Amino acid sequence: MGSILLFNKPFGVICQFSRDGMHPTLADYIPLPDFYPAGRLDTDSEGLLVLTDDGQMQHRITDPEHKLPKTYWVQVEGVPGEQALERLRVGVELPGFTTRPAEARVIDEPANLWPRNPPIRSRKNIPTGWIELAIREGKNRQVRRMTAAVGLPTLRLIRYGIGEWTLAGLEPGQWRQI
Repeated sequence: MGSILLFNKPFGVICQFSRDGMHPTLADYIPLPDFYPAGRLDTDSEGLLVLTDDGQMQHRITDPEHKLPKTYWVQVEGVPGEQALERLRVGVELPGFTTRPAEARVIDEPANLWPRNPPIRSRKNIPTGWIELAIREGKNRQVRRMTAAVGLPTLRLIRYGIGEWTLAGLEPGQWRQI
């Protein structure tokens, strides 16, 4: 059985080791050879990235058939109401597919949350809220597309957990081997 690394990916870091000349990469944070991300996070998303040196484990973590929930903390523009949350819970129709049902609930801004650099855009007259959203699939920019479809554009997206693994105890840019 291979090794697993948990990494708190900062905003602006791309989920690859090869350099593109424009963004920081995983190589700027993780000095170990032969580890590969099990899944991806967009450059403008933050949070938990699981890496492994075992190809079978990598497949198991990312395969939707194994239904490992991915839990996100989503700061949205607007105040999340019960109707929007219910739409997320039953599945959202997006161009080309309908999402699987998600777990969705309003949360307070997570305690001890690090500041984002650069900060999110804010508007004086438009409130923001936080949703904890757990999905069991991972299509391209899915969480952002889901919240937009229910009238709550994503301002900040942090993946908190994958299955039993979480960000607990990891500051942005930190990793630990488990």
